[in-house]
Amino acid sequence: MAPFLPILTFHAVDERDSVISFPPRLFQRGMARLHDSGYRTLSLPKLVDCLRRGVPFPERTLAITFDDGYQSVYQHAFPILQRYGFSATIFLTVGENGNQTRLEQLPSMCERSMLSWREIKEMHRWGIGFGAHTLTHPDLTNLPPARVEIEVYNSKAIIEDALSTQVTCFAYPYGRYGNHTREIVRQHFVCACSDKLDLVNGSSDLLALERVDTYYLRTERLFNVMLSRFFPWYIRARSLPRRIRRSIQPSLE
Repeated sequence: MAPFLPILTFHAVDERDSVISFPPRLFQRGMARLHDSGYRTLSLPKLVDCLRRGVPFPERTLAITFDDGYQSVYQHAFPILQRYGFSATIFLTVGENGNQTRLEQLPSMCERSMLSWREIKEMHRWGIGFGAHTLTHPDLTNLPPARVEIEVYNSKAIIEDALSTQVTCFAYPYGRYGNHTREIVRQHFVCACSDKLDLVNGSSDLLALERVDTYYLRTERLFNVMLSRFFPWYIRARSLPRRIRRSIQPSLE
């Protein structure tokens, strides 16, 4: 059994020179290497169950998440996840109107094509999980509580209506949250993912789960660090600048 577990965070799976891009070829090689090394995925609900019961995680497990809902996840990541039997959670930014028609795509972000509801429903039927990521992807710490409630709850309701399933997981846009935001999220979700750069462990906050931004794993050499005993140290060293930056930029809530 393991005392900690990484939640890997991806955004777009494409070749762009962008902080939110992860190369498709490296994604394929990375997933193959994890699978061949005996790693398996744990869904976020099962991860939450381990934390609630206070039990260690199974050895060689990780969770996989994708933020925003880019179409490249369906095109490049989904077939690889299917090949290796890996689960994942995709956090959707659904837009104000929440149109769920068969071919309707989510509103464009970062000048990229987004998932269509047909693609979302296909992945859901296969076993991919979906969580809420607000309507319009704002920094929630800059909004009044009434607007935070709309962004948080309405995004959940739209996905639940489209997929006919309960949505229990949330991801804060930009990873930012404050006391008011956290309380609103607590009323509607079982867990929420932050951008705290660390590994989930027995003392993790269910409403501010740590994740590993795969920006820090964007070469084959760095991705392979995951398989070594130095991985926790590498991630914690990478987290120091972010912690310092956040300490001098407090939430506006």
